[in-house]
Amino acid sequence: MNITATTIALTIDDVAASQAFFTTHLGYTVRAEADGFASLTHSAAADIVLLARGTQVLPPEQRDRHADGLIVAFTLAAGLDDEEKRLRDAGVEITLPLREEPWGERLFQITDPNGVIVQFVEWATPADA
Repeated sequence: MNITATTIALTIDDVAASQAFFTTHLGYTVRAEADGFASLTHSAAADIVLLARGTQVLPPEQRDRHADGLIVAFTLAAGLDDEEKRLRDAGVEITLPLREEPWGERLFQITDPNGVIVQFVEWATPADA
């Protein structure tokens, strides 16, 4: 297997709202767009395709599903505190405040206008390591 890219496809209600959120706050750019569709790309993260619920390009059993129960997670090498502050200062609601887990994972979450959870992670060395 020779994987050349990773893309996450999210079926949502309002493509324009998520497109604006990901391009304004998360550094994505639009690769292609049409009615009910947007393909977003990022230099260091998985591409994201946004599809409007009910779109006819999806098989009938998938058309009315909503991207739910998943977390799009971005791992940062450093600067998690700065990223949280930048987003908060930009008016993005922090839906899970910055915290550190006992196993060394530092994280916080935001949620896009369609309910897609976006998590930012930075690995710290646990105190008992």
